[in-house]
Amino acid sequence: MAVTTTTDVGADIPVDVAPPTSSRPHWIDDWRPEDETFWAEQGEAIARRNLIWSIISEHIGFAIWSLWSVFVLFLGPEYGFDPGQKFLLTTLPTAVGALLRLPYTFATARFGGRNWTIFSAGILIVPCMLAAFALHPGVSFTTLLLCASVAGVGGGNFSSSMANIDSFYPQRLKGWALGLNAGGGNLGVAGVQLVGLAVLATAGVAHPRLILAVYIPLIVVAVAGAALKMDNLTHVSNEKRAMRDVAKHRHTWIIALLYIGTFGSFIGFGFAFGQVVKAQFYADLDPGLAARKAAYLTFLGPLLGSLVRPYGGKLADKVGGARVSLVTFVAMAGGASLVLAASKADSAPLFIVAFIVLFVLTGIGNGSVYKMIPAIFDKERRADLDAGGDEDQGWVTARKRSRALIGIAGSIGALGGVAVNLAFRQSFNSTGNGNGAYVSFIAFYVVCAVVTWLVYVRRSASMSGV
Repeated sequence: MAVTTTTDVGADIPVDVAPPTSSRPHWIDDWRPEDETFWAEQGEAIARRNLIWSIISEHIGFAIWSLWSVFVLFLGPEYGFDPGQKFLLTTLPTAVGALLRLPYTFATARFGGRNWTIFSAGILIVPCMLAAFALHPGVSFTTLLLCASVAGVGGGNFSSSMANIDSFYPQRLKGWALGLNAGGGNLGVAGVQLVGLAVLATAGVAHPRLILAVYIPLIVVAVAGAALKMDNLTHVSNEKRAMRDVAKHRHTWIIALLYIGTFGSFIGFGFAFGQVVKAQFYADLDPGLAARKAAYLTFLGPLLGSLVRPYGGKLADKVGGARVSLVTFVAMAGGASLVLAASKADSAPLFIVAFIVLFVLTGIGNGSVYKMIPAIFDKERRADLDAGGDEDQGWVTARKRSRALIGIAGSIGALGGVAVNLAFRQSFNSTGNGNGAYVSFIAFYVVCAVVTWLVYVRRSASMSGV
């Protein structure tokens, strides 16, 4: 009779089945997720345990990355900053996080997924401490801008987390696993906005540091959980030519373009939404009341957009990422058109509803576009196998190229968030509203829909079925 030992919450692994060999603590030398027997007997439980703590760490990373989207709501007249300056306080951390995503992608293979998660979660303490010292009336704008930029370290966590989880799961489950990992992380945007709302409602606009009192202990929990519960995979390595090969691959830049449309919109809207609502509809109210009204509404979009992301990936697992992405981009163009109409009609209720719909669509698109990444290289792997290629080497190459593309797409997609904030800043500085930005969003979503159809959905397309 088999005896079981619990290695994860709710997961029992028979001890009469040999565990993955390990030469060092928390390192796994034998990992075969595509082997269904291996996966059922032990792989699934181990992967799930790593996924749980990856989500927790990434969630807190997103929250710290998004801190200044909340802090700007606390910056009343006594700080002396205009709307254009406040948009810069959310633009700079977006840019820093986007740039860090490339090196973070390869860090898990270089240092180990567990080891890098410990470091990347622990370093989140730094932007929290800087904000704690700098947030007070009379502080210079340059000082706040520098503090906000350091919060960008939270944005890099996404790419390292996704690359790590991509290595743990079999191809048939990647859409759901990556969607769950990313969606749980994305929830950090809504989470920090909810914490900000609670502080505004109870302590008022004079106490933004209370937000940090919530997240500093959570960072400690994330570091401890990663150290105790996560694993490193020995077989994961960075192929020296992977980044170069992927950079030459035409699908890399197409996927990056599509991810600008989905994730770039999600993170850009998440950072800017509160400011947009406050500046466009509540500018004449008392600063404290305006901040609370904006905060009451703005967390809903990121919350729902994050929750649906895993289902965008799961739907893509069933019907194909390209098809889901195409429908999503068409709907996003319609949603942005409705936002523009609400803005012109000066209808706050319609504006909020339309924007929340847009957030939901970005979440679905985030999941479906990311599912396309491993699907593209899996299709190439199968074509090479049919031509007489080596099956084992095919899996290795597909995984390494997927990881490289995850880094590039994640980085460029996040830079789309910078473009969103800059578009809002320019539009508000020029006209006092966001109408010009909404027109540019509509045009971009139409371009993404056309590209998706031409490259991936047409029956004659070489990548049809992705």
